[in-house]
Amino acid sequence: MATPQHELSDPPSDAISAIKFAPASLQLLVASWDKNVYLYDTSESGGTLLRAYQHRAPVLDICFGDSDQDAYTTGLDWDVRHLNLSTGDQTVLSSHTAGVKSLAYSSQHHILVSASWDSTLKIHHLSSIPSPPTSIALPSKPFSISLTATKLVVAMASRALHIYELASLASSSSSFPQTTDSQPRTATPISVEPWQRRESSLKFMTRSVACMPNDAGYASSSIEGRVAVEWFDPSPESQARKYAFKCHRQANEQGIDVVYPVNALAFHPVHGTFASGGGDGFVALWDGVAKRRIRQYQRYASSVSAVAVSGDGKLLAVAISPGFEDGREGIGEGVVKIFIRELGENEAKGKGMK
Repeated sequence: MATPQHELSDPPSDAISAIKFAPASLQLLVASWDKNVYLYDTSESGGTLLRAYQHRAPVLDICFGDSDQDAYTTGLDWDVRHLNLSTGDQTVLSSHTAGVKSLAYSSQHHILVSASWDSTLKIHHLSSIPSPPTSIALPSKPFSISLTATKLVVAMASRALHIYELASLASSSSSFPQTTDSQPRTATPISVEPWQRRESSLKFMTRSVACMPNDAGYASSSIEGRVAVEWFDPSPESQARKYAFKCHRQANEQGIDVVYPVNALAFHPVHGTFASGGGDGFVALWDGVAKRRIRQYQRYASSVSAVAVSGDGKLLAVAISPGFEDGREGIGEGVVKIFIRELGENEAKGKGMK
């Protein structure tokens, strides 16, 4: 790349809800409120829009499956879909009874988890012959989910947070008869006890949660300009390490701090540091172990709605969309953008690392 950062051409026409890199390439999948999913090749400056996939309603989340050609989408049409990126074919795997906020795929257990505002999780067991999905009732609406190789973190309303063991979710969902029916199946309600129940360290509504790549813990963010870092280990010594800090706050002309939501979090797969994106238009890199900010990038023209790091850790994708923090409504032409930043060898390395 000629420059450290470039803007993708042909961005979505409405707000961006999620961005994800492919597991084995530099292709980027983008979900938008304009009812489309977009696939870009980000390997060259300016990028290339490879294809757009139309949906029935705004798309709220996306994720890749085992390959760069398999993706899953969901949103305000209440459906969870498999999307073949090569052919464009879409298959409905299940339907919730309200909008679906989040998706996460476990390659280790071959299960897809969807989290809906109907206060349920649905577990889709994606073996060669799919099983009917199973459904787990939640105590409140889920706002964000994230997983590691062994655990699923579900952040919900009322500051509730559940941590599930993926092996338990996979074994519970795979115990039901398999089917060759291509139509979505009615989910079977099951009861799976969370491995841990926690109360969020953040006093206000959770906006995002992201798990550490080393399976040790997670970070969460809130609408009140704070990020919390916690560890899974339930021992008193480990729990004493958890902390929260203020961020994404900017002083106004009167010198008063204006608090912005922290909309997005993404961990670096190699260094274990993480990026945060806020309603203030800034993206910052953090060393969660050393409790230090590594760097903050230049301010973007509008709110940062999503961030993602490529699987090789060399690219940082930043999506900006008006978040209406300034009180203005409506999205004008040319204000929704996606930037790809090439990360230097040590750019995202923690302060305590050598």
